[in-house]
Amino acid sequence: MARFEGTSSFVATEDLKVAVNAAVSLQRPLLIKGEPGTGKTVLAQEVARALGKDLISWHIKSTTKAQQGLYEYDAVSRLRDSQLGDARVHDIGNYIIHGKLWDAFEAQNAPVLLIDEIDKADIEFPNDLLLELDRMEFFVYETRQTIKARQRPVIIITSNNEKELPDAFLRRCFFHYIKFPDRETMERIVEVHYPGMKSLLLREALTAFYELRELPGLKKRPSTSEFLDWLKLLMAEDIGPELLREKSAAKLIPPLHGALLKNEQDVHLFERLAFIHRRGG
Repeated sequence: MARFEGTSSFVATEDLKVAVNAAVSLQRPLLIKGEPGTGKTVLAQEVARALGKDLISWHIKSTTKAQQGLYEYDAVSRLRDSQLGDARVHDIGNYIIHGKLWDAFEAQNAPVLLIDEIDKADIEFPNDLLLELDRMEFFVYETRQTIKARQRPVIIITSNNEKELPDAFLRRCFFHYIKFPDRETMERIVEVHYPGMKSLLLREALTAFYELRELPGLKKRPSTSEFLDWLKLLMAEDIGPELLREKSAAKLIPPLHGALLKNEQDVHLFERLAFIHRRGG
């Protein structure tokens, strides 16, 4: 099988490559954790692209139930059709709605199955999928049939660490935590998205960005995706490196900071720092 070595549009660190290839070799789900905006969801897209596989995405919400990933029985539609005299009602299979796991299990070629943000669901959600992910099969009670995976899909599960996942579930996964990119890795990421960006502007932007992230008391530290958005705005507004380099009280908050600071508490923190700076000056 082909190995994942990153792609032209996705910068993968060595430890991430090792994690992806280990999970594929072990035929275990790859559980990816990390700060929001560090590319966890994009990773599944790029793994599918690199391995030449289709991607099936199951985006989890707070109301999502594990059963929905297998199938759902649409009893309401069947009742309506029976009242209308529709002949379809005689085959209950017409009212079985395939879930994402069913689609992945029946795919001609083993796809990449993304279970995105699993920690958004109820705490029992991961445990409710243990048997299906282990055996690669499930039973449809309404039609009395067993759905078995033709080939084991590559399963990538993401979590933002909003809640702890059950130990029984964790034991069945290969785990990897995506560390926030260091400055060198971030430069490589920027080069992928904005090739040929002026080095002086990038250097000052990186300095301002990492200084901002290290500020004590920050409620939400800006992510990689937010940094890329900020760079795009800096270039669109033709803001030069000299403006980012200024350290006067008036310039403590970076220009176009709305791309980086996403709540009023963090903006107020900078305003207080500016006030303290002026008094100290």
